[in-house]
Amino acid sequence: MGSISIWHWLIVLLIVVLVFGTKKLKNMGSDLGGAVKGFKDGMRDGSAAPDEPVPPANQVANKPSGGADKTTIDVEARNKS
Repeated sequence: MGSISIWHWLIVLLIVVLVFGTKKLKNMGSDLGGAVKGFKDGMRDGSAAPDEPVPPANQVANKPSGGADKTTIDVEARNKS
């Protein structure tokens, strides 16, 4: 009683096909395959070293260093006041 025989698996497969239909199961299979392929491509692309360093999204690469920006808060000056 503890093991599941091949007949149990066939009955479960038949119920799943009846509930979802073969077309929907085929679409889910192709979507899953595309997702796995995209994940593998992303992992392969992510492991390659970039040619030039990419600055973080919240910083500008060539920002002039003279003067403070209006949104910049000088923490030391605020603590001294």
